[in-house]
Amino acid sequence: MLPTMQRVAGADKVKVNALVTGAEDFSYFALQTPGLFVFLGITPEGQDPITAPSNHSPFFYADEAALKTGTELYVNWVLDYPTQ
Repeated sequence: MLPTMQRVAGADKVKVNALVTGAEDFSYFALQTPGLFVFLGITPEGQDPITAPSNHSPFFYADEAALKTGTELYVNWVLDYPTQ
């Protein structure tokens, strides 16, 4: 789904990271159905994600503009999936 992400979010904003398992059971479900784990990126523009307060901080701030991009991604993944 990388081409869809690059088209919707902009190729310069899409980063492919190393695999991360964390504490999620997602990989188990993805054995049965194709899956994709995405970090949407809610750090405000211009703020360094490395130094931004984490989601457990009272200073945490989510840039809700990312919700529009996330919605567009989900819609386009559904529309593009049969062609990928």
